[in-house]
Amino acid sequence: MARYTGPVCRMCRRESASGAKPGEKVKLFLKGERCLSKKCAVERRTAAPGQKANVKNRPKVSEFGRQLREKQKMRRIYGVLERQFENYFHKASRRKGQTGAALLALLESRLDNVVYRLNLATSRAQARQLVRHRHFTVNGRRVNIPSMTMRKGDEIAVVEASRKSTVFLSLMEYAKGRRVPGWLEYNEQEVKARVLQAPARADIDTNVEEQLIVEYYSR
Repeated sequence: MARYTGPVCRMCRRESASGAKPGEKVKLFLKGERCLSKKCAVERRTAAPGQKANVKNRPKVSEFGRQLREKQKMRRIYGVLERQFENYFHKASRRKGQTGAALLALLESRLDNVVYRLNLATSRAQARQLVRHRHFTVNGRRVNIPSMTMRKGDEIAVVEASRKSTVFLSLMEYAKGRRVPGWLEYNEQEVKARVLQAPARADIDTNVEEQLIVEYYSR
């Protein structure tokens, strides 16, 4: 399965230096708890990655540049590659309603994102790895496809044997008391969850302007 394997902190630095308002810090939360600590690269370094990067001397961002940066930001947040993201957009464009909201709903409905939203992983990258290692079941069947789309009524559970592992004991402790989106229902005792409905835009706290992405693909 193709995926990005390079340094991820530079992605946040790029968005903070190029795509944000002056002085605004953009965090994509790609490294879990580290992003909330003083070790976060955005907190320590304000310049964009690369040689001779200087935030003060950056050129004015064009409208196309804003659209491109917003597309890159959303793609990196959910950890999908360019072709995957484009396929999601075309699928969203065929749905009723607003294309931007439909695109967000499709990305939110990915299994790895659902695991992350249930707080059973500290980042989407960790959630993707746990799914690939077959630690979860969907409707009673073990799965290893992070991009699997969750639909209303689907049940997600941690495999019985995995619950006793050190990793999941710490993750289940991490999940206790944390907020779960309204479109999901989580049972802490049974370590199971159910999809109550498709995620609406109001349920998604991802800080992106999806309309810019629609404009990018509508050129």
